[in-house]
Amino acid sequence: MMNIYKKILLLFLALYSYNVAFSQENDSLMFYLGVAAKNNPAVLQKFSEYEAALQKVPQVGGLPDPELSVGIFLSQMELIGGNQLADIRLMQMFPWFGTLKAAKDEMSLMAKAKLELFRDAKLQVFYDVQQTWFELYKVQQAIEISEKNIEILKILERLSLVKFKAASLSGSNNSNSSSVMENNASQITSSGSAGMQSMGGSAGTNPTQTSRSMQSGAMNTSGGSGLTDLYRIQMEIGELENNTALLKNQKNTIVARFNSFLNRSAQEIVKLPDTIKPNALNMPLLAVADSILIQNPMLVMLNYEKQSLEARKEMVTLMGYPMIGLGINYSLINKNPMSTSEMNGNDMIMPMVTVTLPVYRKKYKAMQTEAEKLKTAMVHEIQATSNSLKTEYYEAVQNHEDAQRRIALYIRQYQLANQSLKILIKSFSASGAGLTDLLIIQQQTLNYELKQVEAVADFNTAIAKLQRLMAYLQIQ
Repeated sequence: MMNIYKKILLLFLALYSYNVAFSQENDSLMFYLGVAAKNNPAVLQKFSEYEAALQKVPQVGGLPDPELSVGIFLSQMELIGGNQLADIRLMQMFPWFGTLKAAKDEMSLMAKAKLELFRDAKLQVFYDVQQTWFELYKVQQAIEISEKNIEILKILERLSLVKFKAASLSGSNNSNSSSVMENNASQITSSGSAGMQSMGGSAGTNPTQTSRSMQSGAMNTSGGSGLTDLYRIQMEIGELENNTALLKNQKNTIVARFNSFLNRSAQEIVKLPDTIKPNALNMPLLAVADSILIQNPMLVMLNYEKQSLEARKEMVTLMGYPMIGLGINYSLINKNPMSTSEMNGNDMIMPMVTVTLPVYRKKYKAMQTEAEKLKTAMVHEIQATSNSLKTEYYEAVQNHEDAQRRIALYIRQYQLANQSLKILIKSFSASGAGLTDLLIIQQQTLNYELKQVEAVADFNTAIAKLQRLMAYLQIQ
């Protein structure tokens, strides 16, 4: 029997010796952000719209096309100084002074607004990539910890089988003692399923609640058939394996979503690090709030649109003034053999000036009122957007502080569970007793490991949200 315990102990220690190693080589989040910035269709769309908006500036800033009119007489018109063959007129209209500049200012500001939309789309893609990457990391860690839990349950299965056979030979007293230990061990498996429930959307129970119920079951369980305990362990293994398969399917879905942000094939492999560390915001949270109101691209865009409406109002006001046209009229004249005039056959050149008369004032007043109303609406939209951003800021701060507390909590819990585990390992090595308590503590250690991973991922996601709100780009 002691040989069996020693083999189980060695296998158990091999599982326990699994330490998460931080590998910079696999930490390729920055690489993925660069790929998303270059390939994401939404980002490319906004940039193309910005480039198209730039082309409107020369369109509105140019003068109206000149007008050329040519008239040819089918029969020469007899004049005193000759016979007129044709009449050619060229006219160029000029808007009132400052009109073209106001139009160019309006379109330039609208183009800047499009640029801010491009920046906002890029920030959103960066945040989506980071959020999905951390979510994928949590699922991957849950799968690995669940697989370790399955190995522990298989150890319990073999131990229960050995004790059941030994109890069948040694009598009812030993059988009762064995079944108590097996019942305690079977309680461990419920927390094995818990490691997967923490991801959300997957089957299982809460790891913390399961660990507590597991400890209560370990202390209060008495009696029961050893064979029944063996079946219960096998049932727990089957459920945990099913939940692990569900997590793997969930991982495939997240990978497909992640690759869609990078405009890659849904089955493209996504590299994940062995572990992640909490990111640093590198500035006070109060400074973040001020930065959001100054740098957030949505607010900057709305301010540009407000300025463009001011330029439009100035433009339509100037459009209500006359337009001036400068031109020249050229008359082609042949000589008249019957004329004795000194100007016989001389072509005639006549400078011309044209002025429009904007007497219908209602349309110009309506355009001015329209621009003023749109500007008022824009002021309200700026305020609404500012309030929405403040709400998102407070939510991100709450998630940031909550994740920070959880990180500190689960680091302490993990250290306590780890110290308890070392004590129980020494006790078990010396006497071979306390295997159930040892497995319970190991199960708690794995659960705290997963909780710590989730807390760090949530903390980094909150940091990414704050950076998205204050328009911080890791890659320009």
